[in-house]
Amino acid sequence: MSSRVFERPRCPRCNLPLHLCLCAEIPRVETRTRIILLQHVVETWKKSNTGRVAALALANSRLLTFGTRDEPLDTAVLSEPGTWLLFPDGPTAPPDAPAPRQLVVLDASWSQARRMTQRIPVLRTLPRLVLPPPAPGTLRLREPTHPSGMSTLDAIARAVAVLDGPEMAAPLERLAALRVQRIAECGTLN
Repeated sequence: MSSRVFERPRCPRCNLPLHLCLCAEIPRVETRTRIILLQHVVETWKKSNTGRVAALALANSRLLTFGTRDEPLDTAVLSEPGTWLLFPDGPTAPPDAPAPRQLVVLDASWSQARRMTQRIPVLRTLPRLVLPPPAPGTLRLREPTHPSGMSTLDAIARAVAVLDGPEMAAPLERLAALRVQRIAECGTLN
């Protein structure tokens, strides 16, 4: 008898198991603020990854991968004027600063994100957009390891609400809630 675990086939687009596929539900959201998703290589094929789904929904976004041996990260896009970093701590922008033209979002676990800010010097120089912690009772798949922790999709929805308005964020919030609901009803990510 084989000890291999049965893994259900996954959607090649959203990377969720086919029975949980969200592709038909992914909205097209046109934000004023460009979102640069900087994804840790370990997150690339995780079924729990929400950065990929966010990139599919955001018309004004770009997905970059950090940590691949074959392709060094081109940090030029991260150095463009008007770039901020979505991060729970660090130097925040002054209250009278103009809104960012683009926002870098780290798609990684908390420990990976912290190491990315240490290993990519330009990230340490960017003003930070700091979101308040999620409200108690927020629907989640698991408890975060950082008090302000949330999924990448949830964080982007909250940042879009701050930068582009709640009506622009609403489709992303619905998508995040639908993802959690489907996975919770099924009870697994396999």
